[in-house]
Amino acid sequence: MTKKYDFLVIGGGIAGMSFALKVAHKGKVALVCKSTLDEANTRFAQGGVASVTNLAVDDFEKHINDTMVAGDYISDPEAVRKVVTEAPEQIRQLVEWGVNFDRKEDGTFDLHREGGHSEFRILHHADDTGAEIQRGLMAAVRKHPNIEVLENHFAVEIITQHHLGVRVTRRTPDLECYGAYILNPDTQKIDTYLSKVTLMATGGTGAVYLTTTNPNIATGDGIAMVYRAKGRVQDMEFVQFHPTALYNPQETHPAYLITEAMRGYGGILRLPNGEEFMQKYDERLSLAPRDIVARAIDNEMKIHALDHVCLDVTHKDPEETKHHFPNIYAKCLSIGIDITKDYIPVVPCAHYMCGGIKVDLDAQSTIHRLYAVGECSCTGLHGGNRLASNSLIEAVVYAEAAAQHSLKHIDEYNFNERVPEWNDEGTMTNEEKVLISQDMKEVEQVMSTYVGIVRSDLRLRRALERLDLLYEETEDLFKRVKATADICQLRNMINVGYIITRQALERKESRGLHYTIDHPHAK
Repeated sequence: MTKKYDFLVIGGGIAGMSFALKVAHKGKVALVCKSTLDEANTRFAQGGVASVTNLAVDDFEKHINDTMVAGDYISDPEAVRKVVTEAPEQIRQLVEWGVNFDRKEDGTFDLHREGGHSEFRILHHADDTGAEIQRGLMAAVRKHPNIEVLENHFAVEIITQHHLGVRVTRRTPDLECYGAYILNPDTQKIDTYLSKVTLMATGGTGAVYLTTTNPNIATGDGIAMVYRAKGRVQDMEFVQFHPTALYNPQETHPAYLITEAMRGYGGILRLPNGEEFMQKYDERLSLAPRDIVARAIDNEMKIHALDHVCLDVTHKDPEETKHHFPNIYAKCLSIGIDITKDYIPVVPCAHYMCGGIKVDLDAQSTIHRLYAVGECSCTGLHGGNRLASNSLIEAVVYAEAAAQHSLKHIDEYNFNERVPEWNDEGTMTNEEKVLISQDMKEVEQVMSTYVGIVRSDLRLRRALERLDLLYEETEDLFKRVKATADICQLRNMINVGYIITRQALERKESRGLHYTIDHPHAK
């Protein structure tokens, strides 16, 4: 079956939904989600959205400088300035769409401060900001008559000249996207979705690691699809490990995030015996940037043979703690920890991908008519390390850029009627579910063991060998069986793991989030 839409949006988080809302007045939009609309990565963001708001003490230059410092000065200055200066207008847009941010009694925003920020500039909704943004945008999307939400539909491949029989490479100058092949959950058939404009907004890659704050669906699908289609993918070695996920061996996907705002609030990192340790690593102590804190915790755990370290807010006013962090308080209490009296056990885990599909200031990828926004994209904003709470605002700023650029050009595009239907003739139904689930676990194990917070050339080469073998086995299976969401996800996980590892091996220095014992001081 072939369907036609003016705009095809793959991914249903803040990036995909805000773009859909910005373009829907111009044409028909398909918003494709691999699970349900409310399971996007956005929902799991606790901390908030960074935007210069209190002009009495804060300004754009401070936010720009904080971002450049956190990114180890390899962030793209133009992208940084774009996001920082356009943030206030996009905050106004989110509020117009129905998103609520906490305010003080005088009506001004109640601002948090997080690690790496020189001022209080984090807008939030208690400690579940992402869930509030997702709620507000979902309500707006579902009300819009021009947006069709397709839940539990899995994008298998984007369509380019390759599907018309043309040989394409990464140097093909006129590479174009004509839509995507998408798996229908009801028929288990792969339909052809033709579009004038396609937006990739598939989120992050955390689920390629054993323990992550991301949901199971964060398997880097968009990045893998674009990479296979010969689009440019960049900076994948910069995987951010959040320093403080709740240590709970019963939960690994997603691990429960203990927001950085809790350290901004005054939380102190300690060993289980109560001893502080961050003074050994950085003068900013517990409010140092995430890469420094994560490596410090990783090192302390290795030195003392610990499963976790602790975050202490017992010195703060109990009622104030419960007011600011109601969800964290309730979550910890559910496993027997009263954070007003007890230390919170915490451990670093995979959290955010700073690299991804390379895009320009208009959110255009290197494939014509294909845009990428949100965590799956690489705008250059984050450089070597994302500054806390810069990601949600990046998503809406670049959704605006993609919307403005695509609206300006969409009348120049036509549907490509020559695109063939997906051909699965001669394939068989896949009964080897156990092979797929086992291979997924192996990818997670390989990435966590060899491509984690601290790396070496030997570990990275070993990871590449293991991933190469998995790639060959999985591609062979994919050619022989009917496509399912499971095997497609596995393919994407292997692709993403391979790109992270290869780009990590290529960077012969320790920079930002990429730390290797073989090149510890190279610049």
